[in-house]
Amino acid sequence: MSTFSVRKPSDTSAVISFPTEVIGGQDAMELAHLVRQCASEGKSTVILDLAEVLIMNSSGLGMLVSSLTSLKRQGAKLRLAAVPEKVESLLTMTQLKQIFDIYPTVSDAVEIK
Repeated sequence: MSTFSVRKPSDTSAVISFPTEVIGGQDAMELAHLVRQCASEGKSTVILDLAEVLIMNSSGLGMLVSSLTSLKRQGAKLRLAAVPEKVESLLTMTQLKQIFDIYPTVSDAVEIK
């Protein structure tokens, strides 16, 4: 069973919803596969919905960075949406907040072109 859920609100975007714990391992491989799949389907924007995330470690941060790198290589954009305060603090602490496009809600991230 998949840890992530994927929905495609438009022809050009996909939303990948995260589980409550983002700690790498098998989840990292699954996310990488989903991101590649979205890009190969022509999705120019992939939104990672972090609303449900309660725990994220350094491997989880690595998953976000890998997704960004993979999509940039393919000419697509990555957006983070509904980032919980704990995760945002982690992004700020690691100085990763400045490399991501962050939106308050998934709807906001989908609507912006």
